[in-house]
Amino acid sequence: MKKTAALLLTLCMLLGTMTAACAEDNFDEFYSMEFPFILFNADTHYNDPWQLFFFDGVEDLPWIDLEELADFINDIQTEFYDETDYRLTYTEEAPLYTLTRENGYCMQVDCDENTIAFDDYNAFLKDPSDNALLDQLSYSGFNSAGEAELFQRDARASFDRYGDVMTLTLNDYGLSVRSREGRCYLPLQTANDFVLSPMFNRSILFNGEGMYFADGDELFNDDGITPMGEMYYAVEPADRSQELADFGYYELCMMLDNLYGLKEQHDIESFDKMFWQVGFDEALRSTSAEDADTALRNFIVYYLDDLHSAYDMPSWMTGLKDVGDNYGPSIRLDDIQTKKYAALRSKGMGDDFEAYEEVGNTAYITFDEFTVSHEDYYETAEQGGTVSDTIGLMIYARQQIYREDSPIENVVIDLSNNGGGKVDAAVFVISWILGEAEISLEDVFTGAQSTLVYRADVNLDRRFDEQDNLYDKNVYCLISPVSFSCGNLVPAVCKYHQAVTLIGRTSGGGACTVQPMSTAWGTTFQISGAHRLSFRKNGSFYDIDEGVDPDIYIDHLETLYDRQALTELINRLD
Repeated sequence: MKKTAALLLTLCMLLGTMTAACAEDNFDEFYSMEFPFILFNADTHYNDPWQLFFFDGVEDLPWIDLEELADFINDIQTEFYDETDYRLTYTEEAPLYTLTRENGYCMQVDCDENTIAFDDYNAFLKDPSDNALLDQLSYSGFNSAGEAELFQRDARASFDRYGDVMTLTLNDYGLSVRSREGRCYLPLQTANDFVLSPMFNRSILFNGEGMYFADGDELFNDDGITPMGEMYYAVEPADRSQELADFGYYELCMMLDNLYGLKEQHDIESFDKMFWQVGFDEALRSTSAEDADTALRNFIVYYLDDLHSAYDMPSWMTGLKDVGDNYGPSIRLDDIQTKKYAALRSKGMGDDFEAYEEVGNTAYITFDEFTVSHEDYYETAEQGGTVSDTIGLMIYARQQIYREDSPIENVVIDLSNNGGGKVDAAVFVISWILGEAEISLEDVFTGAQSTLVYRADVNLDRRFDEQDNLYDKNVYCLISPVSFSCGNLVPAVCKYHQAVTLIGRTSGGGACTVQPMSTAWGTTFQISGAHRLSFRKNGSFYDIDEGVDPDIYIDHLETLYDRQALTELINRLD
């Protein structure tokens, strides 16, 4: 009998069909442990210690109870994100275990078929306050008093095309969900990859002694390691078990196969095949976390090499070590171009140039990143105004351009050194330029599509009308290969609407939104995510990854930063 059972188990593994039932019949060991749970920063603890589960004596590969996952998401949405309408309900009818949103959409785990299915993945993940399926804006459009604030969504001009029913077949990757005594368990990393990271842009990181709900920036930022990072890396580095190494590799393959937004453009059939083709599969499956982190880092910067994808922080198992300092050709070229245009600007304008300046009848607005401080812009304006971020800069610029007896006829938005940033700020700029911002997105995982139309309250009167746009001015935008991500989105939308003249060189591209992720062994990184920025023409979606060409090509780049010469050029245009 034992020989027959062992033969059956071996056959299950060889065929990659280790179902939950097969796994449950062969548990060598099952136990749970409670761990302290830190959220966002070192000072914020989850209400209670959290329980993780371990199977077959593998101590570094944690699992979570599906009902406890639902409770955690409910707490985060309501207590930290103020989504009071959010509700996730857990139901069980073995072998089916279901999480159902208040909007009716659900995630269902089938422990017999070893699958995780979503009737609509995007609708299951979206915030209750979002009016559209793929709404990227963080602002709701209302303040706490219910007054209109900054943004208005035009439901009449927006539309959604819902995606396919999506089923993750874990057998295809040799992975599994498990059930025991009527309870359903998911690997922690599977929950991270397909629910927590896409929903919150953070993962639960486990270092053997505690749990940390964080992204890479909350572990290490411009000021160095954070207090939370010190806690995460306080544990002695260690090798991975072979079980964790194998699981982590195939989980990584499954996540990238489904959620990497440029898979088609990179001609990637599967990431398992890709890792083998570039010779990184063995290192990624080794018990050495340092070798795995080095391979992952080099794969991202050499072979993905798409500027949005980046290696962030090593696993606690590796410790705070550098695992490489070279980069792929696209990243290196971007670095060269960024330094080149920064030097040209410094030579022409100095390093202490004003973000807003006027040269004759032309206003120049210059900024290198789209930023949002989430200040109360209405209150700030009443107190005299500040320019703390991109939205504040646009509000200030509008005040100057439309002041009494203003000489301004031309407005130039300088994005020639802009590498991107927050979508909210980009939408605000587009709305001011065009009167409304039409943003189209496509989800390459589900096939869902959304076109969203926003308006911005640039003059802060809580109305959305012609006083909030630049229709009566000649508008120009300076672009270069450095203009990337949102620095590429703004000129791309303006080019499509043919209401702005683009001056410079072809922009740098960057269509996908950034998605922070992690590995099962605790490494943090980011990828070009599944949401791809596009423009819609004749009912079809076209992504903007290749950048946009200027209307006026500048041979001598110094002209971009000789404001007097550029003003004269603009005034000569018909």
